[in-house]
Amino acid sequence: MTSPQPGLLGIADIRRLADALGVRPTKTLGQNFVHDAGTVRRIVTAADVGPGDVVLEIGPGLGSLTLALVEAGAEVVAVEIDPALAAALPGTVAERMPEAAGRLHVLHADALSLTGPDMLPGGAPPPDKLVANLPYNVAVPVLLTALEHLPSVREALVMVQAEVADRIAAPPGTRTYGVPSAKTAWYAEAARAGTIGRSVFWPVPNVDSALVRLTRRGPPDTAAPREAVFAVVDAAFAQRRKTLRAALAGWAGSAARAEETIRAAGLDPTLRGERLAITEFAAIAEQGRHSAGTGETSRGSLSP
Repeated sequence: MTSPQPGLLGIADIRRLADALGVRPTKTLGQNFVHDAGTVRRIVTAADVGPGDVVLEIGPGLGSLTLALVEAGAEVVAVEIDPALAAALPGTVAERMPEAAGRLHVLHADALSLTGPDMLPGGAPPPDKLVANLPYNVAVPVLLTALEHLPSVREALVMVQAEVADRIAAPPGTRTYGVPSAKTAWYAEAARAGTIGRSVFWPVPNVDSALVRLTRRGPPDTAAPREAVFAVVDAAFAQRRKTLRAALAGWAGSAARAEETIRAAGLDPTLRGERLAITEFAAIAEQGRHSAGTGETSRGSLSP
């Protein structure tokens, strides 16, 4: 582990700030603060952040990654749910990197409530990158919310629980492929981008972390809306071991109608959902608009 660098936070700084604010990290908010300067600089480098970039950071906490982002020359839009942390962050940046204070915009809000760029702080430009240490307990919903409502974000590098990283980046046909993989694929191409050890966090978590890189791409070429496609994904994985014919029976209205819809999409109804790419889920949803029409076919959740 590297020693704290000028301007960035080390373990002593993290503990001092937490004590001053009366902050006790909670599992409810998924709070684990990074205290290693080498780690946050590694993340910033891997995200290719530099002057001119506008970075969305979700869950900045005490400011470890925030400082590394502004050090690199970026403008940062930080969304923090904890009121004490949100209020303290501008002061931390002003104290440790006063020349960068004007490039920080803080929004005290739940990232799951983001509904578009109009919610961002006044004067903050639309972010083009997302770089964050996402709270473990809501990482996938937060990521999907940001991708849905902030289309200006073209690239992302997020740190999540290693197991979650595997699920986000998994391709069809693998053991870890599931709802997070398929829904993320609607918005972006995802890949693992490195592992982060436990010792760089305070408090030390009981799991390892990993980086996931996402590159925005257009959604599948389909007439089906995203909500309808996500409803098919949810139904297909609700009972993972069932064939598509059985798993989509409730969604379609009956097993027979599910089979008809799946075959109309050019797919084998005896396959399981884990074999399908997002384009194939979209094909089923599009056919479902004609054969099923209402009910579960029209709803899709952002939840993993």
